[in-house]
Amino acid sequence: MPLPKPPARPGDLVETTARATPRQASPAAVPGPALDTSRSASRGRSTKSRPVAAILSKPATPAPKTAPVAAPAPVPAAAPAAPARTAKAPAADKPVPPPASPAPATAPAPTPRPSATRARPRRLPTAQRKLFVLDTNVLLHDPSSLFRFAEHDVFLPMIVLEELDHQKKGMSEVARNARQVSRYLDQLIGTADLSQGVPLDSLGNSEALGALYFQTRPTDTRLPLELPMGKADNVILGIVHGLRQENPKREIVLVSKDINMRLKARALDLPAEDYLNDHVLDDSDLLYDGVMPLPENFWNKHGKDIESWQQNGLTWYRVRGPLCSQFIVNEFVYYEGEMPLYAQVREVTGKSAVLSTLRDFSHAKNSVWGVTTRNREQNFALNLLMNPDIDFVSLLGQAGTGKTLLALASGLAQTFETKRYTEIIITRATVPVGDDIGFLPGTEEEKMLPWMGALEDNLEVLHQGAAGALGVPGGSNGQDWNKTPAMDLIRSRIKVKSMNFMRGRTFLNKFLIIDEAQNLTPKQMKTLVTRAGPGTKIVCLGNIAQIDTPYLTEGSSGLTYVVDRFKGWPHAGHITLQRGERSRLADYASDAL
Repeated sequence: MPLPKPPARPGDLVETTARATPRQASPAAVPGPALDTSRSASRGRSTKSRPVAAILSKPATPAPKTAPVAAPAPVPAAAPAAPARTAKAPAADKPVPPPASPAPATAPAPTPRPSATRARPRRLPTAQRKLFVLDTNVLLHDPSSLFRFAEHDVFLPMIVLEELDHQKKGMSEVARNARQVSRYLDQLIGTADLSQGVPLDSLGNSEALGALYFQTRPTDTRLPLELPMGKADNVILGIVHGLRQENPKREIVLVSKDINMRLKARALDLPAEDYLNDHVLDDSDLLYDGVMPLPENFWNKHGKDIESWQQNGLTWYRVRGPLCSQFIVNEFVYYEGEMPLYAQVREVTGKSAVLSTLRDFSHAKNSVWGVTTRNREQNFALNLLMNPDIDFVSLLGQAGTGKTLLALASGLAQTFETKRYTEIIITRATVPVGDDIGFLPGTEEEKMLPWMGALEDNLEVLHQGAAGALGVPGGSNGQDWNKTPAMDLIRSRIKVKSMNFMRGRTFLNKFLIIDEAQNLTPKQMKTLVTRAGPGTKIVCLGNIAQIDTPYLTEGSSGLTYVVDRFKGWPHAGHITLQRGERSRLADYASDAL
């Protein structure tokens, strides 16, 4: 077949050469799996493993082999090299031998971009890598913690494997995590030599550039203080001490979720850290609250070229200004000056945003199942709960702010009045505040009723509104409110379910309320939220200041996790309720106690 004719225009030469040699441009665009070094550094494997980006960006990074004669890595762009490549391009396209003149800079591919060159992953020398000794509770808390230490190494003492073997039996979350860790270890080991270390990226975890080491020989475990060596914690402390004696030039760090374990390590002058990779936020005060107060000069800077229109009974505004870029979709903004504004952000495009006014649920004509709001945040919450375009709502707040009452009232109104949902499903984490009372008799719903005291309390408050909305007797004249026809009809549409049987289910057109969500782990929260089918709305309620689950903190709670992950999604909203409305006694107790 005859060769194609060479292009006549210089511009065509560049384009033809780029198409003729597609492999030459690939090194600059290699999708390195560990390019996200900022995440691996900032999301905190431990507090001392964070400066990963600084290590990877040292000037000692070797220059790419594709540019041996070119300038150093920070070359601005490859545009000046285009003429040289154009002049030599015919030599690759014409069916004649290339010219005899030397062309040192034209044969290799163009110089990769500096950003791609700096971000390419590389393994650090063993002496520069930290060695993290994992406690058993870290693996039981997060089975994937083996792969969360970036370019550093992981060490597992033999006593940790022994404790994992003791925890693998049963159907609890801890037992499932222990079995998952065992599966990871089995897949990693394969036929590798344990004494040389097992690469942690062999299963496709590209961010884990270190190696996994097992204790394969006895370690000098003589501690400076006399501790009973029959206890697993003390054995691990002795191993950490022995590793430091054997490797004085290498940094050895113990990682444990046990506070007392870390205290004993510090007393023995052994570095110890908490496992922080599962923390969404380092400080709970930085958690997104869903509300932004507008400054006093808002209208002066954003009132120019404003557009307004009416839609669905609400007033919509398109404003432009520097503050618009800070807005988040479905965030509530308010201004209480001469021209008050209470609005919800509907769209953000650069320095312009679309705002819509809100329905005033504090007025009796807009009451929801007989409930009217008492403060600004409650009105914001009901606007989210009554909006059919919002599929996920999270409400945070201290005791007495009205989280359960607002969620239940909106669910009843949309189930009985507008027929938007077929029934209400309520579940919660069964974590006791004090000692567990043991097994409970009865069916699934009967076992869950002792945990649903909040449901009964709020149904009593909503009883009068239920009688008026349903047109049935409400239980006056001394009749027990719990045995009225109105309550019988309501209870037929309210189902109390246990979280233990949620896996595999799909809820269609349901109003799902997850109470006490602060006691859920991120994995449990994901299991519940992914049960939602078409037409289902999920409402998460909780107070991150009242966490009763061991090893969960304000930064690692499943409720904090979903608030941060759903922030900015057009079909999700969040509000933190600030003011308690239960009673003056409860308000004073929250502040004084």
